[in-house]
Amino acid sequence: MNPKSKWLLTGVSSVLALTLLIPTTNADTLSELQQEQQKVEEKQTELNSGISEKSTEIDQNQSTLESIMAKIQELDNQMQETQSRINGVQGEIDQTMVGIDELKKSIEGLERKIAERTELLQERARAIQLSGGSADYIDVLLGANSFVDFIDRFSAVNTLIDADREIMKEQAEDKKLLGEQQAQVETKLAEQEDRRAELVNLKESLDGQKAQQADHVKDLKVEQDRLANEKTTLVQQREETINVSVELETKIVNEQARLAELARKAEEERLRKLAAERAAAEKAAAERAAAEQAAAKKAASDNAAAEKAAAERAAAEKAASKSEAPSAPAASNTPSAPAPAYNAPEPAVSVNASSGFIRPTAGRFTSKFGWRDIGSGPEFHQGVDIANSKGTAIIAAANGFVSYAGSMGGYGNVVIITHSINGQTHATVYAHLNSIGVSVGQQVSQGQNIGGMGNTGRSFGDHLHFEIHVGPWNGGRTNAVNPASYISL
Repeated sequence: MNPKSKWLLTGVSSVLALTLLIPTTNADTLSELQQEQQKVEEKQTELNSGISEKSTEIDQNQSTLESIMAKIQELDNQMQETQSRINGVQGEIDQTMVGIDELKKSIEGLERKIAERTELLQERARAIQLSGGSADYIDVLLGANSFVDFIDRFSAVNTLIDADREIMKEQAEDKKLLGEQQAQVETKLAEQEDRRAELVNLKESLDGQKAQQADHVKDLKVEQDRLANEKTTLVQQREETINVSVELETKIVNEQARLAELARKAEEERLRKLAAERAAAEKAAAERAAAEQAAAKKAASDNAAAEKAAAERAAAEKAASKSEAPSAPAASNTPSAPAPAYNAPEPAVSVNASSGFIRPTAGRFTSKFGWRDIGSGPEFHQGVDIANSKGTAIIAAANGFVSYAGSMGGYGNVVIITHSINGQTHATVYAHLNSIGVSVGQQVSQGQNIGGMGNTGRSFGDHLHFEIHVGPWNGGRTNAVNPASYISL
């Protein structure tokens, strides 16, 4: 407890000791603390919203990042496949180059043959030129000396003609084959070079796409780091506000302890007055009974004297009557005195039920104490709900002091009352109110109207959310108890 609170408690205790009256409380400190706590709770809500927003952005970025990474993986697979195809084409090109080398060797052989034939033909042409004209095979035949010589010469001429014709034919065929082989090699090599160039271009395109995706990934990772840092900052700020909220809550609990002490003193004074009134009533009843008994005794004595006088008078009258004339005795018409009435003292009336609490409102019991799920996952319901129409009267469940009256997060409009029941501090909570009829620090009596039923805060229809805490209210369920054990539902 801070020095100011200690000073306030000391001052209030002094007033209690001097006046023996129910003290008035300065609730400004508590009200300010609760208002500050409300601001902190609003700040926490804002930070939680920011954290949730950052988490959503991080998840979206992560999803985009994963999509891009999948695309990069797909591009890698395509690049690997393309590279494999490039390697295959390169293998074909290499194999073609081996065939080209063989063709080149064949072409070289053909070129040598063609060159040799060309040389032979050129030699024959020179020989013809040296002989002064074209060779006349008829002259050769006619120059034969004999038939045998003619046959020999004819055979030689045919051989030369055939040789010339074969040379020319082979020369033409080899030139044609050389052209075909050269065209075939050039076409095949060009096709393979085209395929290789196409694949190289495809790979370069894939490389470019991968580079673009990599740049995007880099940007996304930078953005992801930025969002993560901002989220971390928000989380740190939230933790700081939570710590502040706990500190404020502790101060509020201390203030409630001060109010609980006042409630305890007030309860003691009430019980003392009740006992004094009961003793006075009992004394008055005893005195009244004694007076009635004395009156009854006096009345009895008077009745006895009257009866004696009546008897004496009757005896005298009898004697006189005997002296005068005998006659039947007259019956006495004097009524006997009634028995004295006795008024017993009235029994003492119990102000509270055995628990010290009464039902805070009329209506239907709609939700119990404990774990439940209303659509947002399991949560602990630390009170009970009683439903009725809007504005239904809400009353204090026991004598006490109002420790909070105002708006508070999910409670909506709420009243918190601090009590002292049999020397034990208790707190009751009345939430979702439509209207509040008390103020902080005000003393309330059991059954006093404190507000009207409503649907404020985190609520789903007009009802009262009612809590009982053994000890001061601390915002948590550490000391919340089941109201059904204290009141009739």
